[in-house]
Amino acid sequence: MRGSYWVRKLASLAATLYATVSFNFLLFHVLPGNPVQLLARSGHYDAAARRQLVALFELNHSLLDQYVIYLNNTLHGNLGFSYVYREPVTTVLGSAIGNTLLLVGTATFITVVVGVWLGVVAASRANSLTDATVSVTSLSLWSMPDFFTGMILIFVCGVWIHVLPISGIESSGLASGGLAHVLDIARHLVLPATTLVLVNAAEFSLITRNSLVDTLVEDYVLTARAKGVSRRAIVWRHALRNALLPIVTATALYVGMVLGGAIQVETVFSWPGMGLLIYNAVEQRDYPVLEASFLIFAIAVIVTNFASDVLYRLLDPRVRRT
Repeated sequence: MRGSYWVRKLASLAATLYATVSFNFLLFHVLPGNPVQLLARSGHYDAAARRQLVALFELNHSLLDQYVIYLNNTLHGNLGFSYVYREPVTTVLGSAIGNTLLLVGTATFITVVVGVWLGVVAASRANSLTDATVSVTSLSLWSMPDFFTGMILIFVCGVWIHVLPISGIESSGLASGGLAHVLDIARHLVLPATTLVLVNAAEFSLITRNSLVDTLVEDYVLTARAKGVSRRAIVWRHALRNALLPIVTATALYVGMVLGGAIQVETVFSWPGMGLLIYNAVEQRDYPVLEASFLIFAIAVIVTNFASDVLYRLLDPRVRRT
């Protein structure tokens, strides 16, 4: 039974990835225009040069042949050639992916830790002033768009009190490497990461609070209280583990949301990651960069959801028996 479960899950993962790759190809091939038209807008390309561009971008094949070529190239890590940067997309995405992982990874870790902690504090003091304060504050922050929160932080921390840098990932003229360079990147990271944390930690706080409140009235919790187990031990050792299931699901869904939010945040703070790259690619109609970026984002969401299914199965014995 367990073997068949994993076979089904892996088959579903493979089918989803294939469907995503196929949709990604069709989406950008039905858009108006093509790279030859975009590159020839300046008027410096004659008919022979245009034919060479058509061959370069493999547009002299049928749509089906282009699809097969696209699948083969994707499997071999060839994501195309950027119209704007005049170099392979993998080279363009190289540093941007690392910068986005730094921002999103830092923000995700802090978001989950802070959100869960606030949710536990609110649930352990349910219907108190602390609970009301955490819930109202969380709802208020959750309702604020990422870009608006970022603009507020820019005004307060960068313009008003001049305490933190408001754009870029590093200061100009600073030598690479060394502790000073690391600290400089950390200072530039504070505001964009804080923006993502403020908006998204609120969601985890509310989910944790509601899940834990329901768990704390279960029979085994009442039994533990009757035995004299401390409230801290009940909350952190017993109830929280059973309340983690909705949090695991929320974390998987959060990846998609934080990647979307990263586009706005990176644009506001001029953070040189995938989000800013996508924004510039949209303005410049650099379709290969957009195609590769959306594919990477989609695969990240799919794989994260698969990982959440695995964690869900490990946390809940009832699921393991299915």
